[in-house]
Amino acid sequence: MVNELAHFSLNIALGFAIFGTIVPLAGAAMQRSSWMQLAPIFSILQFLLVAFAFGALTLAFVGSDFSLRIVVLNSHTLKPILYKIAGVWGNHEGSLLLWILILTLFAASAAFFGKTLPQSLLARVLGVQSSITAAFLAFVLFTSNPFVRVQFPPFNGQGLNPLLQDPGLAFHPPFLYLGYVGLSITFSFAVAALLEGKVDAAWGRWVRPWTLAAWIFLTIGIGLGSWWAYYELGWGGFWFWDPVENASLMPWLISAALLHSAIVVEKRDALKAWTILLAILAFGFSLIGTFIVRSGVLTSVHAFANDPERGVFILVILGVFFGGALFLFALRASAMESKGLFSTVSRESALIANNLLLAVSCFIVFVGTVWPLLAELITDRKLSVGPPFFNIAFTPFMVALAIILPIGSTLPWKRAKWAHLYRLWPIALFCLACTSLTWAVQTGRSLIGPVGIGLGVWLVIGVIIELYQRTGSGHGKWRRLLRLPLADWGKATAHAGLGIIIFGVAGITAWQTEDIRVMAIGESVKISGFTITLNNVEELRGPNYLTTMADIKLARGGRVLAILHPERRYYPVAEMPTTEAGIDSGLWRDVYIVVGDAQPEGGYAVRTFVKPLANWIWTGAIIMALGGLLSLFDRRYRVASATRRGSQGAGL
Repeated sequence: MVNELAHFSLNIALGFAIFGTIVPLAGAAMQRSSWMQLAPIFSILQFLLVAFAFGALTLAFVGSDFSLRIVVLNSHTLKPILYKIAGVWGNHEGSLLLWILILTLFAASAAFFGKTLPQSLLARVLGVQSSITAAFLAFVLFTSNPFVRVQFPPFNGQGLNPLLQDPGLAFHPPFLYLGYVGLSITFSFAVAALLEGKVDAAWGRWVRPWTLAAWIFLTIGIGLGSWWAYYELGWGGFWFWDPVENASLMPWLISAALLHSAIVVEKRDALKAWTILLAILAFGFSLIGTFIVRSGVLTSVHAFANDPERGVFILVILGVFFGGALFLFALRASAMESKGLFSTVSRESALIANNLLLAVSCFIVFVGTVWPLLAELITDRKLSVGPPFFNIAFTPFMVALAIILPIGSTLPWKRAKWAHLYRLWPIALFCLACTSLTWAVQTGRSLIGPVGIGLGVWLVIGVIIELYQRTGSGHGKWRRLLRLPLADWGKATAHAGLGIIIFGVAGITAWQTEDIRVMAIGESVKISGFTITLNNVEELRGPNYLTTMADIKLARGGRVLAILHPERRYYPVAEMPTTEAGIDSGLWRDVYIVVGDAQPEGGYAVRTFVKPLANWIWTGAIIMALGGLLSLFDRRYRVASATRRGSQGAGL
């Protein structure tokens, strides 16, 4: 009965979404205040109805209700409770319902926090958001209903994909969806601004917190996914340029550009049309990612579905919203006149360069991701675009971005003098010295390591210099430093986090060592100064899997550092093996060990990596997200709308 009510609530939510689209948009066009006042009510009702449906589906998974087809295919009574809950979104139908839940959550949040927005703007924002909700609810109800019953419920289910039965991946999709779907609200703000024909500094200030929130969630989601791939898949890498990985990276890059561009709109009343376009592109790439994951046109370990009918439906949604918004932009962009003027050497120019580098790098990732599909359609030949292409084409733009960030942060607005750049020469020389020293010490290896160390030092010291400049001259510098707005601290923290990520990428890419060999029980080998001893291998049984677990002693200089237990697991229900690496993590390196199958001649295949600075990658991602969170709590975002209450100048 609860499942039928949940399905019915989705149908009612679809009705409210349709009314929530038509009534507020028509009310804004005809300036009917009573119609526009209904927009928040419709948005909140949609959220409550979808939340009820999602709660019912979660209850079905937790209670192992095998009368639902989705539970049969993605759950099992022996699964730990965490993975029963994760099974809700570990499939196409459930993850799509999570998508809609977050979509309505952001709409309800905009309705709650946007009470001080001009009425017509809020009505248009919520109307556009409701139209997106209506499209995805129709997608769920017509092609991906999670509440389909089975005629004869089995005693047990088929279980969740073993690769997804991991804490890192249990939380990865919700964070990623909060980022993906969070960009829908910036899209709605952009379309609403195009409909009203006005963009000003107030619009830039309103759209930044929503973009920032989505960017924070995307950062956390991508970081969790990278961390999971590193320790769970057994290959020892942190980024494979998989199509679905790229699908999350593209909106992250565009949303980062949107954040910086909105600053120019807010501070200098410039880049209006470009900022609107970025807001459209950010959500557009989220929809493209949804198409990649759910259409089956590209093969990926992360893909949810391989159904052409669903792919066509998503393609229609993509064409209507992305194509329609771009068409509207083409019609109305000329009205977005920018009034702010600035010189070539200024913070505005640096932010423009930042935007261009992020946008071009996103375009490179997009081309590399879809090119195999296009090549197959045109030439009927299967092609592969792998890490070598992305590393060569993508890396130079990230290097240029890292160089520009400290420069732009230290330049004044509107007009700067070349003397401002000369102040950075001592830092540049110090970074060059770090690069040269690293090159000399590593002797004969890749240039990636020295360049990465130099860029990381450049970014981190650039943050320190920027904060020092913000304190001004004279006495009381420390007091002024502590009184800096949270947004300034957030920006500095995020830029420093990027520098730390570059340290980690440089270390793990340039100085990693690898050893593959067959080891007998009791045998010891030396690898990069470490002694690896295979003490034992035994067959064990887990909650819902069988495992071959090794006992490996890691020592250095006669001192035991750790006892590691890499595993080869087998899940009988799914008939699928997985690899669990044994990792000894440290500040300066990871020792990463994977045990393979027993060999016919005796012994076991053991693969060992020593990965310098590996954990700096995910530490940097956490620091970047923390920087975004600090900026999000800046009180200026909370009081901006209130200070403009009733002001016509704040209207768009």
